[in-house]
Amino acid sequence: MSKILMPIGDATEALDTFYAYYRLPEDDYEVVVAGPEARLYHTVIHEIPPNPDVPWDITQERPGYHLRANIAFRDLRAEDYAGAFISGGRAPEYIRYDQDLCRCIREIAEAGKPIACICHGIEILTAADCIKGKRVTTVPKCAMDAEQGGATYVNEDIVIDGQLVTGRGYSENTVVLREFIRMLKAMGV
Repeated sequence: MSKILMPIGDATEALDTFYAYYRLPEDDYEVVVAGPEARLYHTVIHEIPPNPDVPWDITQERPGYHLRANIAFRDLRAEDYAGAFISGGRAPEYIRYDQDLCRCIREIAEAGKPIACICHGIEILTAADCIKGKRVTTVPKCAMDAEQGGATYVNEDIVIDGQLVTGRGYSENTVVLREFIRMLKAMGV
């Protein structure tokens, strides 16, 4: 069974993460959850409160479920993975500073392996220096992060550029995962 790397940290977005976590094994991929340390992490739920009487421009964050990372970033070896799925939430803002995570993501990208990225996950791709010259999408508030990484931000739901598929947020989970799995299968994994 081919392994897919899924980096997380505290405040990983629940919907971004759990859809892929459960969907990938349906096609016989083993999801390997990695974190700064091998331990239990807190996910969060982000949404704009649906009260039209009280405008709210940013997402509200509430506690979500827990998810265990089985491996620490320092122990990652890119050759062990057929690809990577990078979810959003606030976690990418913090874990993007981990040099072992960035090294592994960069090596996966350099090897031409598929990478799927949702929402704030673009911050990790920027930190890993692997989106220069690529067309990507993300939530509009992360467009600058994509551009700082040398990518061209495109205001679309999903963008495919080579072996990279990016989506705005969890609303695009289905189509992002469909394309990611298609890429993996096209590589024979």
